[in-house]
Amino acid sequence: MFTFVCILNESRAGRNTYNGHNWIRTNYPRYPLKDLRSGTLSTKLLQSWTQSSDYKRNTGEKNLKKLVVRADLLQEPGNLAGIRHIILVLSGKGGVGKSTISTELALALRHAGKKVGILDVDLCGPSIPRMLRVQGKAVHQCDSGWVPVFVDQEQSISLMSVGFLLEKPDEAVVWRGPKKNALIKQFVSDVAWGQLDYLVVDTPPGTSDEHMATVDALRPYSPLGALLVTTPQAVSVGDVRRELTFCRKVGLRVIGVVENMSGFVCPHCAECTNVFSRGGGEELARHAGVPFLGCVPLDPELTRSLEEGRDFIQEFPESPAFPALSSIAQKILNEAPVGLS
Repeated sequence: MFTFVCILNESRAGRNTYNGHNWIRTNYPRYPLKDLRSGTLSTKLLQSWTQSSDYKRNTGEKNLKKLVVRADLLQEPGNLAGIRHIILVLSGKGGVGKSTISTELALALRHAGKKVGILDVDLCGPSIPRMLRVQGKAVHQCDSGWVPVFVDQEQSISLMSVGFLLEKPDEAVVWRGPKKNALIKQFVSDVAWGQLDYLVVDTPPGTSDEHMATVDALRPYSPLGALLVTTPQAVSVGDVRRELTFCRKVGLRVIGVVENMSGFVCPHCAECTNVFSRGGGEELARHAGVPFLGCVPLDPELTRSLEEGRDFIQEFPESPAFPALSSIAQKILNEAPVGLS
């Protein structure tokens, strides 16, 4: 489950290692394969590191400076090796529709002929299984790890979510940061996605441990891009601006900004009313110097399709939200050969 080992205050007699739960004392010859999942760290790289002159010279010194072996940066290509592009859907604000955008983006990419996976790392609010009508499905094991749940018979969309692991649908995930981070890393390393064109990662709101764990775990694999979701009002835009800062700090490229809930489309006359104002997302993108991908209006048909687990892209082509979502997906497809490959 854990893909890292930290070494502190190393001496000849032994060392303190973190095994994912506690700091334990281990003897020198036992470092560190007993604490790592098989296959996580390349044995050849490990041997070359431990036999280096710097390592041998320093092991006898007292209070050796902190050495951190990031095994996630040294691991062999694993279950994500067959994924061409990874997109993180982020927002500094909750309730802006990240899961909606993630779901509809995956459906739009699927209808464009792409094979798509969705990784739901919103551990406290796993809503995508319901949006795709696969709640209650079981996750099975194979030789490579967990088998994701397939949404359609053609197996063109696959999904992994903590919602599949809960005994009851209303069970709360009451976990502290380290346990959440460990599950995210296990989702990244142990889900057998197979060959995918896109992996869409739906994240919780904020810029905290879960986001850093996700970025760190995914960084060694396919190139990353972030899609930021906001609503038009200034309160939401201000929080998403912090998400832009987060992306810069962690070196995560921003694919673009999507303004969700951008006006309400009347189901009778099709007139659009700007309930939450309009233009905040576009202004944010302009100031930040990142692409603006489009506005998605509030649409009763979109809401209904998500509640009932229906394919909005296929069933509601006349809906006002359809061209907006299709345009966003097309812009991402056009961007991929240059920015994401």
